[in-house]
Amino acid sequence: MSAIVEPVMGTPFPQSLSPSRTGDFLTCPLMYRLKTIDQLPTAPSAAAVRGTLVHEVLERLFNVAPAERTVEEAQRLAVISWQDLCQSDPDAAKTLIPEGHDSVASALHISHVLSPVLPLLETYFAMEDPGRLEPHARELALSVALEKDFTIRGFVDRVDRSPEGLIRIVDYKTGKSPSATFEAKAMFQMRFYALAWWRMTDEVPTQLQLMYLGNGEFVRYAPTADDLIATERKILAIRDAISRAGDQQDFKATPSRLCGWCDFKQFCPEFGGIVPPLPPREEWLSGSSRVTVALDFALNAALPPENSVREGSI
Repeated sequence: MSAIVEPVMGTPFPQSLSPSRTGDFLTCPLMYRLKTIDQLPTAPSAAAVRGTLVHEVLERLFNVAPAERTVEEAQRLAVISWQDLCQSDPDAAKTLIPEGHDSVASALHISHVLSPVLPLLETYFAMEDPGRLEPHARELALSVALEKDFTIRGFVDRVDRSPEGLIRIVDYKTGKSPSATFEAKAMFQMRFYALAWWRMTDEVPTQLQLMYLGNGEFVRYAPTADDLIATERKILAIRDAISRAGDQQDFKATPSRLCGWCDFKQFCPEFGGIVPPLPPREEWLSGSSRVTVALDFALNAALPPENSVREGSI
């Protein structure tokens, strides 16, 4: 008979959710725990870094006069964005340069890095004319309390407001449009943003628009108040599920085909790893030195038993 796990009560947890953290828990509660509670770092992927570059270019593009928002200007901004990334986050920049090269800012690397980025920008211009747009907001931080001690938050790529006052929330995706299954997941993210906008402004957005630059396709949806109420209920149900997992100290691994891209296999029992001890409950929201503790645990767990200071502790 398995042991009964008594709930461990304390400060309400979680106190906030974003679309990405919500998605983490739905994908794998253990991954959510290692990212959010243990706050273990994840390695930047080349695809994610390219996505960051594209988003940076499209944000900067609207800083110039409408007549200057051309493909050529976007290409120029791509070089500037790459050079800025080399300065601000060289580790991320290194994921895009050929293996064995040290300098991340050489002309050779600029050509190598931007060769897959520029076609995405050209596709963007085929999808819409930025010279005819004047966004209401870009890279907008959303944050609103749904209940006491619980907030939803996120960053919206772009918000458009028509002359009639209609709101469109826009998100750029650098991949290809997904199957119906994954399209629903992406649209949940958009309804998450729409709910936050509604609760902040009392305006239901007229349209949610995903722009897939990988194949030039749009996915659009017109939300209703009932849709957003249902989204709010779902988010609160996910919050409650996370809270129960925290009270019971039980964040289970959920194997799926996405495991192949997971950064935490060394901590996952599904791959022969050992889950590190949970940090004290009072530290879950503080962001204190849990990364060092977890990484030290991983190092010790990898040592031969006679050298491990944690032998027999699990």
